[in-house]
Amino acid sequence: MDVRELAIQQLKTVIDPELGINVVDLGLIYDLQIENGHIDVLMTLTTPGCPLHDSIAGGVKRALEQIDGVRDVRVQVTWNPPWTPERMSEEALRQLGYFA
Repeated sequence: MDVRELAIQQLKTVIDPELGINVVDLGLIYDLQIENGHIDVLMTLTTPGCPLHDSIAGGVKRALEQIDGVRDVRVQVTWNPPWTPERMSEEALRQLGYFA
């Protein structure tokens, strides 16, 4: 498994506590750049006033730091473009009851 696949697998362990769904399936990860042991993450949250901002971004950082060979992780939260439910995976939609 390559580092990108490991990173995505690790990110799926980071759960949004309000929705109970991981940040990947929620569509919160906008970009993931991996180079020479450095990972840059561009992500968003479901709402700009999210009280769990630091907790979720910190969880992303800690999860990626678990990968062997990763030297540093930078997480940047953006609000542009704004998150919408259309970014969610089918699995997330199913978990929230959008599919019967």
